[in-house]
Amino acid sequence: MSGALSGLAGKQDLYGRSVDVLSDKEQTTLVMVARPEASSLYEAERSSGELKEIGISNQLLLVNGIFTSHDQRDKVSSAFVSRQKEALRHFPETLKQLPVFSVPFVSYPLTGVENLRHLFKKNVLLATHEGKGENDEVSLPSLDASIRAFSSGGKRVILTMGKGGVGKTTVASSIAVGLVEKGHRVHLTTTDPAAHLEYTFGSATLPGELSISSIDPKREVEAYKEKVLTKACLHLDEAGMDYLREDLASPCTEEIAVFQAFAEEVDKCEEEIVVIDTAPTGHTLLLLDSAEEYHKELSRSTGEVPQSVQRLLPRLRNPEETSVVIVTLAETTPVLEAGRLQTDLQRAGIKPDWWVINQSLYATPTTDPVLSGKARTEKEWVEKVKNELAEQTAVIPWISEERIGYEAMKRFISMDG
Repeated sequence: MSGALSGLAGKQDLYGRSVDVLSDKEQTTLVMVARPEASSLYEAERSSGELKEIGISNQLLLVNGIFTSHDQRDKVSSAFVSRQKEALRHFPETLKQLPVFSVPFVSYPLTGVENLRHLFKKNVLLATHEGKGENDEVSLPSLDASIRAFSSGGKRVILTMGKGGVGKTTVASSIAVGLVEKGHRVHLTTTDPAAHLEYTFGSATLPGELSISSIDPKREVEAYKEKVLTKACLHLDEAGMDYLREDLASPCTEEIAVFQAFAEEVDKCEEEIVVIDTAPTGHTLLLLDSAEEYHKELSRSTGEVPQSVQRLLPRLRNPEETSVVIVTLAETTPVLEAGRLQTDLQRAGIKPDWWVINQSLYATPTTDPVLSGKARTEKEWVEKVKNELAEQTAVIPWISEERIGYEAMKRFISMDG
């Protein structure tokens, strides 16, 4: 192994030692953080189960952002409380077995020592964050504006990217539904192991113009190994086969398998628009930044480089075919991490053309003191995205209804437009 992939092979022992430390209750407590929202709690439950499967069972849960007081005259505030109560009413049973703690929803960002101190002072608002002023408005188009641009511009591949928890899956799904409603055939897929498109769309029947899949790393690795070994057994002796099996146990095998599956999904764009909800870190950026190394490694392992792999990077670098949508919240960490993500993409020759600011209180008419204070803190990040980072920006306001199911997304896009 050489080049950009060489570091992966040496990580196996480190991974094993790390799991040993993490699973030792005397050394490690793992704190999972979730928002009081159905989708976030669902993801925490999934993560908790997967961690237990590898022996990391010393867990506790922190529910971040419990809204404890609100202005009952404010519709946004009342809906905010109702949505949280509904999510907590269906709190997953497996999570109830963990020690559970909560942090209140506050109007100010939890950055800096002084702000963190305020977190422990009940019923205190920072004076500079007491609500939106009359001149605080920043005008931004809706998500439907980006969907119209994708539809009329003839885009064939649309990728949503961003930090975990910002709503990439929901945005990708909404874009797919919007394009179907504009008469296109669409394939929606995900490379993010944390994403569950089945949960997002529920059990309702989907229109024939929309198909859904996911790239399962475990499944792709097994299929890749079987393909390589089947081909190799025709010309390798037993010693050679043993060496190849050991080589395929390397961590880079998963990267190669996912890379190839990703390329095959993108290749479907010749028949339909492909919308891809991508993992927040790991596979996607690594494969884009190291494409030439993957080509060499695939050729070494299988003797060939599939056409879909050869076409992948030129296609993703072609702005006539591909749009990259960076999804963020109007908060410090998501925006800063999204900015770094954009830099990495540009290094790979890919320029994002849309940013979507999701779940924005700033874009609502709330007058609740806490929520409007939070909205005011969003303004700095909305302006940074619009004026410094994004070529084109859309905003999705916080809405009371969680977008689960095709009809809910269709209804949301209709209102948004």
